[in-house]
Amino acid sequence: MEEKPVVPTHLGIIMDGNGRWAQKRALPRTAGHLEGLKALKRVIKEASLLGIGFVTFYVFSTENWKRSSQEVSYLMSVLVSKLHGELSFYNKHGIRVLVCGDLNGLPPEVRSVIDSTVKATENNTTISCILAINYGGQNEICRAVRRCLADDPQKEITEADIRSHLDLPQVPPVDMIVRSANERRLSNFLLWDSAYAELGFYEKLWPDWKADDVQSICKDFSQRVRKFGGVE
Repeated sequence: MEEKPVVPTHLGIIMDGNGRWAQKRALPRTAGHLEGLKALKRVIKEASLLGIGFVTFYVFSTENWKRSSQEVSYLMSVLVSKLHGELSFYNKHGIRVLVCGDLNGLPPEVRSVIDSTVKATENNTTISCILAINYGGQNEICRAVRRCLADDPQKEITEADIRSHLDLPQVPPVDMIVRSANERRLSNFLLWDSAYAELGFYEKLWPDWKADDVQSICKDFSQRVRKFGGVE
């Protein structure tokens, strides 16, 4: 009997390749983003079945504002229409939605739907789906430091202080960060918590991800030896 793989408690996912997926099919980039949303639902559902406690998806970075105004406007409209619109899916699968990022930089209608979705799913306990929106790792660290100084301007700030002032300090550090479309960089994602995260880079474009891709990640994670600076 095959041994059940050890799963990460917290998995971070950089979803890449939506545009390339659409381009390969002579479709607009918007079609790739919609297919990417379907992939997110398949992945979070499988993660919950495997016993992963937290999955953070890199939805929109602080650098993504550099994209065309049409694409940014479309992505914001998708957040407004789809985030709370998937409430029945979240509740059916016990998914709690949390959000990290500089939310003050988002349009009011996006902040409103984020607040209502987080509130509506707060009692779900199977898995936490964390959406990184207007998120940048460097930005998060800077905001955490500012919060520390606001509490006590004279305090000598420690690593523990910064960790406790991150956007979601109740969420455990990420165990593994994976990226689709064979891109091999972190792109400012979860920089504080990635200090000892395992990394995985996979060729398949994000809209093509399915349940078996999550299973493969868990098998990969099972084979990693995590020493955290020590010895085996």
